[in-house]
Amino acid sequence: MNPLLTLPRVVAAEDGPDAGLPAHHGDPLAEQRAMDRSAAVVDRSNREVIAVPGEDRLTWLHLLLSQHVSELPPGAGTEALVLDLNGRVEYHAVLAHTDDTVWLDMEPGTAEGLLDYLEKMRFWSKVAPRAATDELALLSVVGPSTPEVLAKAGVPVPAQPYDCAALPGGGLVRRMPGPGRYAADVLVPRAEVLAWWTRLRGAGAAAAGVMAYEALRVEALRPRLGVDTDEKTIPHEVGWIGKAVHLAKGCYRGQETVARVANLGRPPRQLVLLHTESGDDDPLRPGDPVLLGGRTVGRVGTAVLHHELGGVALALLKRSVPVDSPDLTAGLADDSGDRSTGVRVDPSSVPPPSNEEPAGRAAQAKTRARSVRR
Repeated sequence: MNPLLTLPRVVAAEDGPDAGLPAHHGDPLAEQRAMDRSAAVVDRSNREVIAVPGEDRLTWLHLLLSQHVSELPPGAGTEALVLDLNGRVEYHAVLAHTDDTVWLDMEPGTAEGLLDYLEKMRFWSKVAPRAATDELALLSVVGPSTPEVLAKAGVPVPAQPYDCAALPGGGLVRRMPGPGRYAADVLVPRAEVLAWWTRLRGAGAAAAGVMAYEALRVEALRPRLGVDTDEKTIPHEVGWIGKAVHLAKGCYRGQETVARVANLGRPPRQLVLLHTESGDDDPLRPGDPVLLGGRTVGRVGTAVLHHELGGVALALLKRSVPVDSPDLTAGLADDSGDRSTGVRVDPSSVPPPSNEEPAGRAAQAKTRARSVRR
């Protein structure tokens, strides 16, 4: 049993990928405000962990991941993907390089499959990937006062996003680019997670549950694999180009699709923020359709109640859909009742159009023009 569920006033998440974590500690909207204005700590110990030690760890991972990691120095981290042959996202991981090990943490239920893939690709490389979920548990501290909390708790304060440092006694701290103005993941020995929670609380962090964290994550347009993505998702659709995919490297599975979409045009869908009319008692659910005139034009991901924005959700929407359409709806009537609700796209969440024609498309146009002249 999760030891944090024994804390006073805690309410456990009952379903979804975060089932068994504290959903909130009595007031989820106040917990969001604490994350937004000061600092709060949230249990995300369902994140799974893989450790990759060995002298070939960087060059070996560089061949398998979508990110450029061959020269990742100790004390640095990044995000990376593993794609299938068609360039669709199979795994997403956040990396931290400390001492002689690269640590990868990822969504619950995905480490076993990723580790199996890594094992199959070892060949003669001097690496020893292993499951490390039983070793480390992840706590996140979010909010503008996070640096002060970390310092008071005796934790190194990373200066830049993805900077990381080892903790005395095991584990590491890594700054993240969001949610919030400052966020840090603290991976601690799993047997000491309650002690670390108490330590961070004593250093000034408010207690928060995953409901608060998810609300700020949605506001920050940070997608979550398997919730805000589906089996067709390619990296370009959800903002993972650059952040988790390096366009100047090749030699990884699915790279051809990444290069083709980057060179020839925009992806078929885009991640947007929806404002919803549904109440807290009848929320949208991941996988619900987004409809325009009765036609499915997208899918809902995470739907939350935000302390300032109200009901909002991430959604993958076809690029052909007018983002200012007043006729969008989401959800369906099913055995649990009518969950259909009006939605509108937040225009600030839509990537701005590029005035530059993709290089590959421009080259194709020139080739066709030469053919016509002949």
